Amino acid sequence: MTVLMAGCGDLGTEAGLRFAAAGHRVVGWRRSPGKLPAAIEGVAADLATAALPPIPADTTAVVVAVAADSATEDAYRAAYVDGLANVLDALERAANLDPAREHDGGASRSPLRRVLFVSSTAVYGDADGGWVDESTTPAPDGFSGRIIREAEELLYSRLLGTGVTPVVLRLGGIYGPGRTRLIDQVRSGTALTPAEPRYTNRIHRDDAAAAIVHLCTRTADPGPVYLGVDNDPAELGEVQRFLAAELGLPQPASASPGEPSRGGNKRCSNALLRSTGFEFAYPTFREGYRAILAGYGVRHP
Repeated sequence: MTVLMAGCGDLGTEAGLRFAAAGHRVVGWRRSPGKLPAAIEGVAADLATAALPPIPADTTAVVVAVAADSATEDAYRAAYVDGLANVLDALERAANLDPAREHDGGASRSPLRRVLFVSSTAVYGDADGGWVDESTTPAPDGFSGRIIREAEELLYSRLLGTGVTPVVLRLGGIYGPGRTRLIDQVRSGTALTPAEPRYTNRIHRDDAAAAIVHLCTRTADPGPVYLGVDNDPAELGEVQRFLAAELGLPQPASASPGEPSRGGNKRCSNALLRSTGFEFAYPTFREGYRAILAGYGVRHP
């Protein structure tokens, strides 16, 4: 099959390499295609513009994996909503994905069968430490979650009746090679353990990439949404103390009661993703962070 990676940063590149290793042709869209490895056919593209390159005629699956240039509302909208809309427009032009043509077979003329959008568990907001899964109604409490949720709804509405299956993969916090913010905080002594328990949800970059490939190739009839998180929605303090012990450093100090925390307090279930046969290389933060501290893996430029 031919896979188009619309957005080919660190995560998209890792997923693209895994598609290629499985024998698939991979085309990667990004602003600086010269940075992509040889296994990915790099094409210069800025998803924030409507003037996107031609889509290969034999494209079977499209993965939209974008990231905002900055933590502002305008940057999130440009990346997630406008970027996705531009990709869908390009697919419509190239593949005749017009629901109105379904009665005459027009919607099935393209080999395209699946569009996977990389989303975020930020669409759930804060659950006060409770569990959430794919059946939980999204209730984002910040602009990032609201905008990403808007992009999800755009994907579903635009592909309705086209014969193309939309799949949303809501990832927790991605960590991995080069993504060492928490490690750096513990090393520098600036990490503060929350005064009240706060659950966090994460996934190693390699498992996130593997889940993308799995949902595009190994699941015959995927559901509309999956949570991409590891098996252990651990308390932030537990993760910080683990890292301090691994590094041979003093335990982090406790934050003052009432100090604002980053992110929502929720526990995300990955049961649906695991039910498809997906297996994690790093089932908890312990295996993942140990691999990072051992220097395993690289972050793609």
